[in-house]
Amino acid sequence: MKILNNVSQFIVGIVFIFSGFVKAIDPLGSTYKFVDYFEAFGMDFFNSIAFPLAIILSSLEFIIGFSILFSIKKRLTTRLLLIFMVFFTVLTFVLAIYNPVTDCGCFGDAIIMTNWQTFWKNIFLMIFTIILVINRNNFEVKWNNVKQWSYLSVAFLLIITISVYYYNNLPLIDFRPYKVGTYIPEKMVVPENAQKAEYETILKYQKNDEVKEFTLENLPDSTWEWVSTENILISKGDDPKIHDFTIETLFGNDITEIVLNDDKFTFMLIAYDLTKTNTKNISGINELAGFVQESGKCNFICMTSSLESDINDFKEKTNASYTFFNTDEITLKTIIRSNPGIVLLKKGTIIGKWHHRNIPSTEDIVNEYLENPKYQYTAADKEEVLALSEN
Repeated sequence: MKILNNVSQFIVGIVFIFSGFVKAIDPLGSTYKFVDYFEAFGMDFFNSIAFPLAIILSSLEFIIGFSILFSIKKRLTTRLLLIFMVFFTVLTFVLAIYNPVTDCGCFGDAIIMTNWQTFWKNIFLMIFTIILVINRNNFEVKWNNVKQWSYLSVAFLLIITISVYYYNNLPLIDFRPYKVGTYIPEKMVVPENAQKAEYETILKYQKNDEVKEFTLENLPDSTWEWVSTENILISKGDDPKIHDFTIETLFGNDITEIVLNDDKFTFMLIAYDLTKTNTKNISGINELAGFVQESGKCNFICMTSSLESDINDFKEKTNASYTFFNTDEITLKTIIRSNPGIVLLKKGTIIGKWHHRNIPSTEDIVNEYLENPKYQYTAADKEEVLALSEN
């Protein structure tokens, strides 16, 4: 029983610490996931509390895992653990049935799970949770009450500090498909060894007012008249890692291939919603834009999902002199956890990302990129992009 109890402590503790940590280093990702759920259930009025809920959830998971793993405040912690597991097991069962959001977000972007996978994961953890609750009085306590509360306070301050810091900076670890070093065109293609989608074809035929269903292996004779054909998904195939990356002019012209194949450096200012964009550091962004454009070695564009009227308002408000293009809002939120943020692209490869609080200096840009031998470039047809934006 002691071994079983120790195994339960280790499994539950590690899972909860990991889940809380990966959410804490990407609090905006958890915020977006809460918003997705609120909107899916028609509860948009809760969107304003999505961020504090993200902080609370990651902190609670981390604290529970920490306490379980180190046998701190065993009675209080096991009760919280049981309440937590019962609530989320029931919730994930409902989500698995109705599937309002395909990715549960329980491990942030570190591990992507479907709602059914999340439900069975919770059932698995519930077994160890029950063991811990039953044996809560058999935990080995190594510290007195004062030390236990002290360690809990330190853990709480640590996870809150991590969340706040990475809210104001880019995540410590980028689990998304747009991390630095990614060659975007490669991620937009399904690998040859990927699992293919499987479908079952159902054909309906009619004879003498009778309608029957047949398969391709069991077709009727010529006396039957075809009515309809339906393809039913049996097994979902693998999707490309990046399947929604497009860049369009305000007039609807797709310039994705032009940007991805440009030999020049392309600085992309990512601002998914210009009405919500933080303009505190916009002067630094404009200075960078002016410098790289004058260098002749770089393009500087802004990618947003905002309407043209909002773009014009933003230009007037910030004196932005760069060209604006449209991209899907969810894609922009996935590319970088900052509004605005900057992504540096060259020949389709992401070679740099910056939060708006950490805009690189012109000296760093020159030394690390423009004059770096590993980033050699040739003249590109920038006029083609600009011409499309004006048509």
